[in-house]
Amino acid sequence: MGAMALLTPQGVKEVFQFQKSQGREHLRRLLKWEEFDELRDSRRSILLDTLYDSIVFAVGKGFPWVEVAQVVKFTEELLRETKGCSIMEAVTILGNKLRDYQRRFNSTHLLALCDYCHNTFIRHYKLYQYVLGQDRDVTLTVTHVEVCAPPQPLPLAEGMDRDLWRHEQQVAELRRVEAEKRSNVLLRQETLRLEREHLLQEAFRDTPATPRQALEREDLEHLIREAIHIQIECLKELLQCEIQITFDILDLKLQRKTLHLNAPSPFPPSPAGPPGQEEALKPHKANKGKKAKAKK
Repeated sequence: MGAMALLTPQGVKEVFQFQKSQGREHLRRLLKWEEFDELRDSRRSILLDTLYDSIVFAVGKGFPWVEVAQVVKFTEELLRETKGCSIMEAVTILGNKLRDYQRRFNSTHLLALCDYCHNTFIRHYKLYQYVLGQDRDVTLTVTHVEVCAPPQPLPLAEGMDRDLWRHEQQVAELRRVEAEKRSNVLLRQETLRLEREHLLQEAFRDTPATPRQALEREDLEHLIREAIHIQIECLKELLQCEIQITFDILDLKLQRKTLHLNAPSPFPPSPAGPPGQEEALKPHKANKGKKAKAKK
């Protein structure tokens, strides 16, 4: 009550002229409230918001500064006196308080104050009572989290321009794929060799000859044709594989060549200027010297 009595017209004027965060803090000091944690003491924070909003309302409706201070006092008293009351009791208290204050406001401002209290406080009365009228159960969970510091960065002198780094990554990827293609050729060669040996062994195993019996001419010719067929099929498959991979490797080399041609310029650029500039200047200086001698 005493703190509200200290709220002067000049004080509420200063509160309104500040930005909202500064205005709320100035209002807290004028009300002689101790500093509080906005997050932990949400009830006091909401109460301060309500008093600040009443100043904004009154100034917006054209109340003189003397009446603005009275609106803040009216709001604080209404919140305090209706604590724990039913909504019907709160409406009665509001009506009685408006009659008590009717000599401090003209009829237009008194009606505006009545509408403001009805549309804010009375309309949301249960919410105000829940937030401002009872203690809340606070469940606080504390979790200790280990924070891993980032690794020590490398010296800036060892840094690289982003576009140049991306270019080198692309080139390295092409080299990796090319090496993988070459390895695939060697692996396919070994696989075909083993398949060829297996097929030849199967072909010889199917011949009707015994160790002590010579092969008939027809059987021998058939065996030779089968062996040649196996060799040719394996060789054909190997050649197809090598040709395909050779084309793939040539395409990768072309991509690398294109990347080299479109490589980004190093950063920072060389201070020496474009290559050949110094050489282009030297003959010019020499010719200039020769012209000077000729004039003499």
